[in-house]
Amino acid sequence: MTLRNFFTFGVLAASLAACATSPLGRQQFLLLPANQVDEMGVTAYAQMKEENPLSSSEQQTAYVRCVATAITSTLDDSQQWEINLFQDDSANAFALPGGKIGVNTGLLKVANNQSQLATVIGHEIGHVQAQHSNERMSLQYATQGGMQVLGALAGADSAAKQGVLAALGVGAQYGLTLPFSRKHEAEADIIGLQLMAQAGFDPRESVSLWQNMSAANGEEPPEFMSTHPSNSTRINGLEARIPEVMPLYNQAKAAGRNPQCG
Repeated sequence: MTLRNFFTFGVLAASLAACATSPLGRQQFLLLPANQVDEMGVTAYAQMKEENPLSSSEQQTAYVRCVATAITSTLDDSQQWEINLFQDDSANAFALPGGKIGVNTGLLKVANNQSQLATVIGHEIGHVQAQHSNERMSLQYATQGGMQVLGALAGADSAAKQGVLAALGVGAQYGLTLPFSRKHEAEADIIGLQLMAQAGFDPRESVSLWQNMSAANGEEPPEFMSTHPSNSTRINGLEARIPEVMPLYNQAKAAGRNPQCG
């Protein structure tokens, strides 16, 4: 076998090994081991806590942790989740591989009740459940060079580091996978609806949450949603899916899952 043929065979074998399926049945290309992506998420989260202040409000922090824990406790895994409230006026939240969740205080001004907050947290956990970070980084790994991607978080701020942070869901906007990112958003919306419903949060409040977002930000989506679907597109998509998840919500209530997070 020639060197060229060996290389071609290796790439083909890696591609076949990387085939996976999302929770909604979509075919995925995942090159990186899940535990490696988890380590990246943990590293990025630690850096964020060093660089961004946490909220001093014990009441608000307990509220956010109550909502997030109600969702994570229903997940079929043994992951221990760390949940923190960051002092930041932007209406933002994120979840990272490795069991890390962050909510900004600004989101609490838009999410008017526990089910609306659960809409966003469920959506962000949906990204983790569907391994969207791995998918984004696998593309970077294949097109930009593996070692550059894997070592980016440990280095100084650079385009490679920003790319990895963006792939994890906490970095600046980048253009390479913009259409694909919208596909991820739609998938995370559906998974998030399922997660909040099975935790006992009213999925119908997801529409109200995005109506609030639209009112707060006019025609443009929030800055952190710059690569996401428009508010009207997202609301229409959620409304179409709510009848599918209402049985999960009713089953949760019948089973005694009735979060009282304030």
